[in-house]
Amino acid sequence: MAGPLLVIAAGGTGGHMFPAQALAEAMLGKGWRVRLSTDDRGARYAGGFPEAVEIAEVRSATFARGGVLAKIAVPLRIMAGIAAAKGRMLRDRPRVVVGFGGYPAIPAMVAAWVLRIPRMIHEQNGVLGRVNKLFAPRVHEVACGTWPTDLPEGVKGAHTGNPVRAAVLAKAGAEYVGPGEGPLSILVIGGSQGARILSDVVPQALADLPDHLRARLTVSHQARGEDEARVRDAYDAAEIAADVQPFFTDIPERMTAAHLVVSRAGASSIADLTVIGRPAILIPYAAAAADHQTANARGLAEAGGAILIPENRLEPVPLSAQIAAVLTDAARAEAMAAAARAHGTPDATDRLVALVEALAERKGR
Repeated sequence: MAGPLLVIAAGGTGGHMFPAQALAEAMLGKGWRVRLSTDDRGARYAGGFPEAVEIAEVRSATFARGGVLAKIAVPLRIMAGIAAAKGRMLRDRPRVVVGFGGYPAIPAMVAAWVLRIPRMIHEQNGVLGRVNKLFAPRVHEVACGTWPTDLPEGVKGAHTGNPVRAAVLAKAGAEYVGPGEGPLSILVIGGSQGARILSDVVPQALADLPDHLRARLTVSHQARGEDEARVRDAYDAAEIAADVQPFFTDIPERMTAAHLVVSRAGASSIADLTVIGRPAILIPYAAAAADHQTANARGLAEAGGAILIPENRLEPVPLSAQIAAVLTDAARAEAMAAAARAHGTPDATDRLVALVEALAERKGR
């Protein structure tokens, strides 16, 4: 007998797809069937999903892209996608539908609402994205990856945390030894494509450190491809040992080895930081929608696991002072690492699974 069906509706960014993939893997392990509902763009990002996951492409669109004609066509494309999603659900009715945000999630979420199928959303950031904000009052559960999450009035959320990759879970709670007299390791990350402002400011801030600190540094710096050469030159000029790359495939290992992480405040990066447990300096991306990266960072900073520096205040001299303050105070660094670990939710996937299983036992509304 075939297992119950879970439909996952998600967009095409890593922020939406990583937790969706984690849930899919866990539910397959429990004997469920899983279908990913997305558009053609989202399908291109679905390569990491297990082969057992059915990929159902539906038409969707956003008003944020294209010219006048493209915007006029948006409602028609979305309606066509809703009709297709509804047809699939009528032929093979899901037990639960879970949305992870992004405009490609719209058709399946609307179809589930029309058919009164139990449904929930997962929001990775501390502020709801546009699509999740639309559906938050129309679902049975709102799972929150960042806590607290800014929710519409009358909407209650369940703190699940953000699922992390197996490679990160393998490093969960790894021992942290505060900076002493030996080598000092720093990891600089700005999301999957790096961040230009970190490439502009961090090398100079590290160059400004006192000689006795700078000489002991080993830096892993993720920089955009177009910035890679100048960042490497800046470290060479300061005689700082640095590995500069556009993308690191071994972030969990580098983060585990780091005495300090300097990072943007994307939800996935913070999830990794708190599961592994490392002190951080967080610089939220100022142009993020609804300033959600500041919301992401706030809870960890208030818990004592990170130092939050607004982007408009990021300058080499004060950043250098903050870095030095952590690297010369082992007790403080160890306390930050412990606070970060206490703030993490390594069981985030299990919490999502529990919500899905509970929803499976109730009727739609």
